[in-house]
Amino acid sequence: MNRYITKPNIVYFLIFIMLLALPYVSDSRTLLIMFTQIFLFAIFAMSYDILLGYTGIVSFGHAMFFGIGAYSTGVMLKQFDSTIATLLLAVLVGAVLAAIISYLVGMLSLRLKSHFYAMLTLAFSGLFLVIAEKWRSLTYGNDGFTFSIPDPLRDRMTLYFLALFLMVVIFLLLRRFIHSPLGRVLQAIRENEGRTESLGYHVLHYKVIASVVAGVVASFAGSLYVLTLRYVNTSVFAVDVTLDALLMTIIGGVGTLVGAILGAGLIEFAHHWLTDLAKVHWIFERWIIFFGILYILIVMFFPQGIIGTIRMWWRKRKAKQTAIKNENNISG
Repeated sequence: MNRYITKPNIVYFLIFIMLLALPYVSDSRTLLIMFTQIFLFAIFAMSYDILLGYTGIVSFGHAMFFGIGAYSTGVMLKQFDSTIATLLLAVLVGAVLAAIISYLVGMLSLRLKSHFYAMLTLAFSGLFLVIAEKWRSLTYGNDGFTFSIPDPLRDRMTLYFLALFLMVVIFLLLRRFIHSPLGRVLQAIRENEGRTESLGYHVLHYKVIASVVAGVVASFAGSLYVLTLRYVNTSVFAVDVTLDALLMTIIGGVGTLVGAILGAGLIEFAHHWLTDLAKVHWIFERWIIFFGILYILIVMFFPQGIIGTIRMWWRKRKAKQTAIKNENNISG
């Protein structure tokens, strides 16, 4: 039991308690909405980190799974009664569709080299975007559609707690996944695919498993996203959605999961902050330029992402302390 009582786990628990208390400390509706957005994009970023950080797979089409979850939830809530049972069924349908499509896309494209796979996933994502635009009888095209959500979720505080608990549960499940024997194999593939294959592992099968897990988790994020908006359109399939997940993962720290959560928080906070500044002065209307500068600075000073760089500094510090201790023992 003591192995769970570590400094990082204590910090995570304290942050969780603070987030639980936030709605009771602040009555700001804007702050509540922003943190809900952070939680759901953290889920999406963690799903991308399974691919990039733990398997070494670069995907430019991860938004297709986000969009599948979003449209499955939106369409079913619009077509049927807006009840909790319908919502749970819609989320399940989205997850199953994401699993099937991620399996098929993985089997078709993961045999390719990394950059070819990345471009092919971009093409698949574009295909889903076109389908969503053309199937107007169901999706209403680029105009999108609004829908009702179950009554218990109309309260922003309830939605906030739902997003928070879902993020924590998915974080714990994914952490368990990456520390399992299967997760160790995925990390071995990331480090040296050829050597892993020479040891007898069927690399393609493990990559497909990572793709399916990432796709299902991304669909959950998409479902939660449209619940917060009560609206869905084709933008959920846009390349920008995938790039956001990529930036969140890189800024926070690739291969850390916690970094994905931190990256989501930083990007969403920077987006809201710069958008508010744009209302104050016209120079901030081009907030994307300042966002780019912020990203460049983080990459310059935190080359392995914020969490990755902090871990590197900590390891160096511990190594230095160990070396000094050994020298003192020898001299003594």
